[in-house]
Amino acid sequence: MTVEQLAENLRLQTLVAGDGSREVTGGYCGDLLSWVMGRAQAGDAWLTVMGNVNAVAVAVLADTSCIVLAEDSPLDEDARARAEAQGVTVLRSNRTIFELAAALSRLL
Repeated sequence: MTVEQLAENLRLQTLVAGDGSREVTGGYCGDLLSWVMGRAQAGDAWLTVMGNVNAVAVAVLADTSCIVLAEDSPLDEDARARAEAQGVTVLRSNRTIFELAAALSRLL
């Protein structure tokens, strides 16, 4: 499934459109950035509430397919600019991380 298909299927709001054709191969849930950096896999959709510039850096380092902000978490302006510059797709939902993870699991 692609990032665009993920956004459509889960009815996610696109905050930053990166590579929508990127393949989503798994999912990772977490907010402790050092933990995510060491454990998220390339191609994972990263479900988090962290919408800051450091989260974008971690997404790039971990090579995640996208960031999905749960619970209507905000994306700050520095993070938006960095995500646009780095080509990182950032999506958002009002659902909890648990709800999003369960829905992602069913899709994969």
